[in-house]
Amino acid sequence: MSATLSSTRTRAALRASARTSAELLLVFVMVGVTLWVLGRMWSVVWPLVVALFLTTLTWPPARFLRRHGWGPTLAASAVTVLFLLAAAGTVALIAVPVASQSGELTAGVVEGIQRLREWAAGPPLNIDDEQIAGAFDTAVARIQDSMGSMVTAVFTGVSTVVNGVVTAVLALFLMFFFLKDGPRFLPWLARQLPGRLAADVPAVAARGWETLGAFVRSQALIGLLDAVLIGLGLWVLGVPLVLPLAVLTFVSAFVPIVGALFAGLVAVLIALVSNGLTDALIVLVIIVVVQQVEGNVLQPMIQSRGLGLHAAVVLLAVTLGGSLAGIVGSLLAVPAAALIAVTWNYVREQLSDPRRNPETGESRTGADTLPRQAAPTVARPGETP
Repeated sequence: MSATLSSTRTRAALRASARTSAELLLVFVMVGVTLWVLGRMWSVVWPLVVALFLTTLTWPPARFLRRHGWGPTLAASAVTVLFLLAAAGTVALIAVPVASQSGELTAGVVEGIQRLREWAAGPPLNIDDEQIAGAFDTAVARIQDSMGSMVTAVFTGVSTVVNGVVTAVLALFLMFFFLKDGPRFLPWLARQLPGRLAADVPAVAARGWETLGAFVRSQALIGLLDAVLIGLGLWVLGVPLVLPLAVLTFVSAFVPIVGALFAGLVAVLIALVSNGLTDALIVLVIIVVVQQVEGNVLQPMIQSRGLGLHAAVVLLAVTLGGSLAGIVGSLLAVPAAALIAVTWNYVREQLSDPRRNPETGESRTGADTLPRQAAPTVARPGETP
């Protein structure tokens, strides 16, 4: 016998579906408006994000100094100065060896170009000097024709550099204030919020801080693995400037995609001008293999373990972030996904179904099983209040 549909149940199901769709649509609209507001405020939001990343790296020594009797201002000042010295030392570690061997590298570049011309002049290409000169003249003419767009590009690049410097300076100042006044933030936030929000929002913020610290530590570990593996390959091949290239690889690991490409290009170029085409190709193979293993195996495994996200979620988050916002999207995708997961887990705990206490037989909710905080106090950032 064929079953007939119940008109009452059908209408109820349609009403429930319509209500759910409307609620989801409202959530998506709210998310879109939030992203639009963040985009309009990006000149302020981006330095704040960078400062938070830097603070997760510099907070452990600041916390150590504060626990040993240093005042908040003195500890924050000392750690900020040490951070600036470490950054300057990293730049010097890269720049000084490169400058000391710049003559050899320049000679190698000239020799490499000459070898390339000799190779092009032979079979199978058989390109003579007149053809090369004609191609050069054509390139010069095209450059002259596009001079206006090149000038615009130069000014755009200068503007980008200036914005980067301003962002870095502002992020350093924010980092100092976070190190100095960070422990006061959650108690202050709790006093500004009404009702149970005074406990819920600081609790989520504390968990988010721990998650952000886990992301930065995992990214540093990934950069260290890349630097060690690529540095060993360069050392075995006898490529010069191994230590600066390893440091550059570690630093560039914090900038997804472009950072790895830039560090790899520099390593291949130095191998080409110093050791020849064969070693340069070997270096290229080493870098590609290491980057593939890091991007598809190590990074998802390490970040999924530290952030509580599945490896597939990490890969999808990076892909989505890169497609939506380029390099910055790739950088922020994983911590953003982790913060969303932290918020969702906390909300799920608060909204969990009633459970029965095996000792008393009384029903209790997930919210009742969590420690309540009328005015949460946090002694240090990164520690759950």
